[in-house]
Amino acid sequence: MTMPAAAPRPALFLDRDGVVNVNHGYVHRAGDTQFMPGIFELCRNAQAAGCALVVVTNQAGIARGYYNTAQYHAYSGWLRGTLAAQGVLLDGIYHCPHHPESGVGAWRRACACRKPAPGMILQAAHDLRLDLARSAVLGDSLSDIEAGRRAGARLLMMLRADTSARPAPPADVQTVRDLAGARAALQPWFAQQNRARHSG
Repeated sequence: MTMPAAAPRPALFLDRDGVVNVNHGYVHRAGDTQFMPGIFELCRNAQAAGCALVVVTNQAGIARGYYNTAQYHAYSGWLRGTLAAQGVLLDGIYHCPHHPESGVGAWRRACACRKPAPGMILQAAHDLRLDLARSAVLGDSLSDIEAGRRAGARLLMMLRADTSARPAPPADVQTVRDLAGARAALQPWFAQQNRARHSG
């Protein structure tokens, strides 16, 4: 007897630098990592609601030659382990190593994965069986938001410590000053996912 396939899950897509960790510029070493205040609590809330957790990150540092793919993957492994120790289990980390102007060698090219293109989100949805129409994107730049929009994510949220900065995000984008604000703003979405999970 064949078991029915599990229904696609909603996901919370997170940018990395500036959302998961403080963006000190091309972070790729454990010693340079400072986690954003509130990130562990936010992720644990998403997990408790049955949401997948997926990091989608532009990594132009690879394209520019600041670090190589082996260093990037070693750092990602460390990041997974450190988050797991805090009770946060990532379902996926997707990265774009390209840059259309400043890349070196084969890394210099326009691609479908570098945000604001939706390629990383679409690939994650395919790999992990995610329901994008029920998913949320949390980023700190307009390119994060545009990638989520193009992928068909339902909820778009932007972290903006300085809400007077320009350009302002589109009217349909929720803006929050910090991750505590993001967690509070996401609570209705978390509750909705919980209800859907337990009524299915």
